Amino acid sequence: MPRVKQSDIEQLKDRVDIVEVIGSYISLKTAGPGSFKGLCPFHGEKTPSFHVRSSPAFYHCFGCGVGGDVFKFVQEMEKIGFGEAIEKLAQRTGYQLTYEDGEKDSSNRTLLLAINKEASDFFISQLASDEGGVARDFLVSRGFDLSSITQFGVGYAPKGWQNLSQHLTSKGYKVEDQALVGLLSKGDKGYYDRFRGRVLWPIRDQNSQVVGFGARKLYEDDQGPKYLNTPETPIYHKSTVLYGLDLARREIAQKREVVVVEGYTDVMACHLAGVKTAVATCGTAFGEDHIKLINRLLGQSVEPASVIFTFDPDAAGEKAALKVYGDANKFNALTFVAAGPNGLDPSDLRQQQGDAAIVEMLKQKKPLFEFVIQHRIAQYSLTDVASRVAAARAAAPIIADISDPALRSGYTRMLADWVSLEVSEVTALVGDSRTTTIRQKVEPLRTSEAIPTSSAPVDKFEQQIMQVVIQHPAFFSPTQLRRMQAAGLTSAQHRAVLDLVLENIDHTEDSSFANLIATRAADDLLPIVRELALAPLPVNSEAEIPRYAQGVVNGAMIKALEREKSDLLAALRRAEANASDEQKSAIQRQLVELEEERRSLMR
Repeated sequence: MPRVKQSDIEQLKDRVDIVEVIGSYISLKTAGPGSFKGLCPFHGEKTPSFHVRSSPAFYHCFGCGVGGDVFKFVQEMEKIGFGEAIEKLAQRTGYQLTYEDGEKDSSNRTLLLAINKEASDFFISQLASDEGGVARDFLVSRGFDLSSITQFGVGYAPKGWQNLSQHLTSKGYKVEDQALVGLLSKGDKGYYDRFRGRVLWPIRDQNSQVVGFGARKLYEDDQGPKYLNTPETPIYHKSTVLYGLDLARREIAQKREVVVVEGYTDVMACHLAGVKTAVATCGTAFGEDHIKLINRLLGQSVEPASVIFTFDPDAAGEKAALKVYGDANKFNALTFVAAGPNGLDPSDLRQQQGDAAIVEMLKQKKPLFEFVIQHRIAQYSLTDVASRVAAARAAAPIIADISDPALRSGYTRMLADWVSLEVSEVTALVGDSRTTTIRQKVEPLRTSEAIPTSSAPVDKFEQQIMQVVIQHPAFFSPTQLRRMQAAGLTSAQHRAVLDLVLENIDHTEDSSFANLIATRAADDLLPIVRELALAPLPVNSEAEIPRYAQGVVNGAMIKALEREKSDLLAALRRAEANASDEQKSAIQRQLVELEEERRSLMR
């Protein structure tokens, strides 16, 4: 792939707003003047420690230490290379890149997205053909009219072996690239269309770009699986994609609610019924990457968010619910289960009973742990005391895991009622289970090695000094910075950063000074530079920064003066025996001057 010119990379970086880009992936809130924070997308947390600034254009997590610029963020989030991240952002902002060889072309990712877009348009056109009537009839039979079919971009793949391939080839796309994006398969006689005789749903990312397809078979002579999805490709990773997220993302962020359904038609049914927070996994079980994705969208708030699952009421649905329950504590939300009457999924429910039935089904949701408790109880006959006690003992750990004491007590009483035992007996079982759980959590701590502590803790005020040096260097004069350097800092990293600042002293008036320091910092120094640049200052507005910064400068100078005074006193003691009166007087005058300067700074 041709290399983008460095001048274009720098101009693109200046044009892109890192806060806006990161804010499209996670929920950000103001954390001070020019500073934003949110839940880190790279590690699980419930208290925001991920900070972003437009100037300097960095992000940094004070929890796990990750950080970088906008290109790095997109690389990590999209799992793509540096060049692809550049071109993705260029496409986002409409910036035309130029390459070292003079070409203007797309990256591999952009090419694959273009192929998928063309394929999606082809499938949509085929839905309107005579052969596509079978797919249209299927969709209408499921309660979807033409406008809803168009809204979701549903299409049809003809039964032929090379219809799509020939169309894409006529548009100039190589069959190798068509296969790379998952649209073709390869047999003994060459490439052929992967999707044939099927109704298709385009799977889009959060930026509404088609990254893959989900297809359902329509013909009885089709020997393939009922559902067939795009395989793993450079742009499609099923464990990190949710169908319908492009349509649901804004509603999810506003309502802080996600409804997770089983299939594509279920998503359509929910959205058409007014439940616009519905999404579905794509040919895979709901996993940890999906949880991380949902947590980023829900963000953090005093009011708890909700994640509602609509599992099918069969063995597979119960198994899926139990798997999700095992990960329930990883959600930044309360988890619920909603089931339709008579086991109807949202698509069938809407078709048989109308839009209002879906809304009512979600209103009747129950906490996920209650669903699991009832599932545990259902494994026992409850016809004798032994089975009732066994059922209570099996369900007790679920209740013991409930952190809210009032809720735990309430479900203890409910369990006692469900299994027909005394509340005191079930309370004892829950208590025993809770004690066991706590012991299991604490036991590893008894035998683990002590966590090492830093032998040289960093002075908090020194951190504040260096934050101002990096974020607002113009408040320090070159002379003041050199005096700080001569007086010394307790942290070796801070000393190295200050040395780097003084090497670039002519640029302290530049608004992009922090970016400059970051580009010139050694790899081992870059994390501390980012941390200093993104640390929120204890001010409420931009107008308060000058006063705060000046106070820090004065404090820094007082520290430097104390060191200078200490050095002079030591020199005076050494001079008592051998120095002349004139030399002693000179040192004493310097001490007086330092004291006067200190008093002026204290005012």
